[in-house]
Amino acid sequence: MKVALVGATGLVGKVMLRVLEERNFPVTELIPAASEKSVGKTIKFKGKDVAIVSVAEAVKRKPAVAIFSAGSSASKEWAPKFAEVGTTVVDNSSCWRMYPEIPLVVPEVNANVLTPRNKIIANPNCSTIQLVVALNPLHLKYKIKRIVVSTYQSVTGTGVKAVNQLYAERQGVQADMAYPHPIDLNCFPHGGTFLENGYTTEEQKLVDETRKIIGDQNIMVSATVVRIPVVGGHSESVNVEFENEYDLAEAVELLRNSAGITVQDNPAENHYPMPRYSEGKDDVFVGRIRRDISQPKSINFWVVSDNLRKGAATNAIQIAEFLNSKGWLQ
Repeated sequence: MKVALVGATGLVGKVMLRVLEERNFPVTELIPAASEKSVGKTIKFKGKDVAIVSVAEAVKRKPAVAIFSAGSSASKEWAPKFAEVGTTVVDNSSCWRMYPEIPLVVPEVNANVLTPRNKIIANPNCSTIQLVVALNPLHLKYKIKRIVVSTYQSVTGTGVKAVNQLYAERQGVQADMAYPHPIDLNCFPHGGTFLENGYTTEEQKLVDETRKIIGDQNIMVSATVVRIPVVGGHSESVNVEFENEYDLAEAVELLRNSAGITVQDNPAENHYPMPRYSEGKDDVFVGRIRRDISQPKSINFWVVSDNLRKGAATNAIQIAEFLNSKGWLQ
């Protein structure tokens, strides 16, 4: 199987290479593509050097699947061109997520929306992915009415420039600023750009994408995005109000028995999810599960996941694995 990786030299692209190897995705020919300045350089895949090509060259080779992590403008330009030659595109940018005809997929939640006709498939925002993995089993049982979520997002969600800023500040040296404020020993409620309603684009993504993936436009969602000085792993404080009454022990067991979730919930032993221990793992970790004492039919919990893996690379490759299991990648 020919597999193109567009954006192979980027932060997420490098993790995608690692995940393709680890999960032993059946790649017979890897086609790493990147910007013109990287063409001709090589990357390592399964111990071998593979030459980076232009995106145009990758299209000519007609891969079965093209996994994108190259930004919205590249996806807008090139995803349709891959689709025209019969390639299925799994796109990690925000470009296609809210198009009604484009599936927005987290395999544990809504792989059932995929068909062989889908030639462009959107990978959700990293913070949305971990949220809906935790929400979905509870929604299926109790029906969600309202969600209030505050995210504590690591600097890798912004990119290499933000990581460099954090480390430079920690070392007391000057670096290019990815943020309008210092990030080391600091946090600020600012992810994306501010909209007229006072929310940010990152917060709006959580609203729109959660509704689309779960498949219920009536769910009320309010989000606050906070950037914190952590290198890998996003955390979320989640409050959910259900339409129906729930049993707390039953809700914990639902989470514990759901695909892609690890419950870490023993506060007496200081056992709860933390980004430090989610790094490099593919599961969504859920803990601090407790009844909301201020509101009936409501629950609180804490969700942590590696934003470069399940929040990006792993989810995209799981989509490709699902397509392949159906025989839809040729």
